[in-house]
Amino acid sequence: MRLIPLMAALLLVANVATAGVFPYAHQTQTLDNGLKVVLIPMPSEGLAAYYSIVRTGSRDEVEPGHSGFAHFFEHMMFRGTERYPGAVYDSIVTSIGADANAYTTDDWTAYHLAIAAEDLPTVIDIEADRFQNLSYPEAEFLADLNRVTENQGDPELSRLLISRSAGCPEWMRQFGVRFQSSLRGTLHLSRTNLFFLGGGKALMNTYYAAAERAGVRVVYDAEVVGLDLRDGRCHGVMVKTGGETRQLSGRAVVLSAGGFEANLEWLREAWGDAVDNFVIRGTRYNTGTLLRLMLDAGAEPVGDPRSCHAVAVDARAPQFDGGIVTRLDCLPFGVVVNNRGDRFYDEGEEAWPKRYAIWGKLVAAQPDQIAFSLTDAKAAGTFMPSVFPAIVARSIRELAAGLGLPAERVEATVAAFNAAVRPGTFNHSVLDDCRTEGLVPPKSHWAQRIDTPPFVGYPLRPGITFTYLGTRVNREARILMQDGGPSDNMFAAGEIMAGNVLGRGYAAGIGMTIGSVFGRIAGREAARHVKK
Repeated sequence: MRLIPLMAALLLVANVATAGVFPYAHQTQTLDNGLKVVLIPMPSEGLAAYYSIVRTGSRDEVEPGHSGFAHFFEHMMFRGTERYPGAVYDSIVTSIGADANAYTTDDWTAYHLAIAAEDLPTVIDIEADRFQNLSYPEAEFLADLNRVTENQGDPELSRLLISRSAGCPEWMRQFGVRFQSSLRGTLHLSRTNLFFLGGGKALMNTYYAAAERAGVRVVYDAEVVGLDLRDGRCHGVMVKTGGETRQLSGRAVVLSAGGFEANLEWLREAWGDAVDNFVIRGTRYNTGTLLRLMLDAGAEPVGDPRSCHAVAVDARAPQFDGGIVTRLDCLPFGVVVNNRGDRFYDEGEEAWPKRYAIWGKLVAAQPDQIAFSLTDAKAAGTFMPSVFPAIVARSIRELAAGLGLPAERVEATVAAFNAAVRPGTFNHSVLDDCRTEGLVPPKSHWAQRIDTPPFVGYPLRPGITFTYLGTRVNREARILMQDGGPSDNMFAAGEIMAGNVLGRGYAAGIGMTIGSVFGRIAGREAARHVKK
């Protein structure tokens, strides 16, 4: 990737004035490789600002029907290189007290850092490397996926998912989807993930609008209550709308109705009475009706009924539709205890994007399906807080009382943790060397003594996002029947088939990737079937 002839680097020393368009004395030099360097000396106390300017912006996107390439390129620049993988790059930037960021305008894209002047050679080195050697290879993506799913996913479909994912952003932009930069905080996903401007609701509104422009009729307040399935073929769909049920027919059917996470009775079959303490993060309407109809009609199941995407959410969240604002990402920066005051898992086992989706099941396995996150003042600013206020206290005993926990036991748990913490250099953006020793369970990373008031606590419940039990499909997204053959005209996409890839575990953003990749495959193959 040869980018240098397109770039200009702007090196600024801090204390920027506001008067005039460009009021500073400056020096300009063009290097042998075509890179234009602008140096603006200014009075400062050893501070500098480093800007890499790509002289291409959204105004330069001239391909008919396509947009967003400049912004997509902005995100690609955070994916890391062989020399400086994403985590190493983040570690270097954090170690010098800086923060790398970027923005896209009509005419240019800027990548910038505010740094100490003495760190300028380091910044020039890492920035030059990432502008020439970007890398997030399929092998790394597959290794990440296999690690979090413990190799439980279908190997062929996992490889297909990864290879097809690269083309999704451009395809999505064709229909008006826009992306935004990632937030700072626990997840650190700027290298591997894109984020929708306006969130999931804006994404869906954009898709619906594009479908309607294409002449697709969308029927709202309509529930599929039955399928006419014979000999592996769907002959009709029973739809209830406006108080009436009628049958619709088509030559091909794509099922993308989600799992059964909002069906409390079905969850009870797998989890027992623990379900009474579960929080359903999304809509109450994902009851798994179509999934049950398909399994009863002979579709081959895939996935464990107990496997699901489940995170730790604030225990004060509503039972349905709490959304992402109730998720708690503070867990890696303190200790988590159950209602007996005991720790039960390694809070710093792995990078948070690869572990946050196991904590719902961990909390579900605790007495009364509740747990508590305890941190101190040192953790402030390292995570996105809950929409609900934290419980704050001046001592661990007072915090335990505020959370309704046995104070003496919690004090003993925190004291044992503090005694086991080994010296290290705390860095929340990488797998640092702050760990415990001789403690069961251990804390492998981000272990700091909890000794600085104010002390902060949050109550935790299991928050179910979606379930993994689904219908098995092949690489054409055709639903497979229990007799081993594919359905003649039924295809599946999204949560209803996610268990083909997600046998267990989760990597941040993989659910949306499954929906996007297999949604495109299912739609294309259904269209091909109809045209035969």
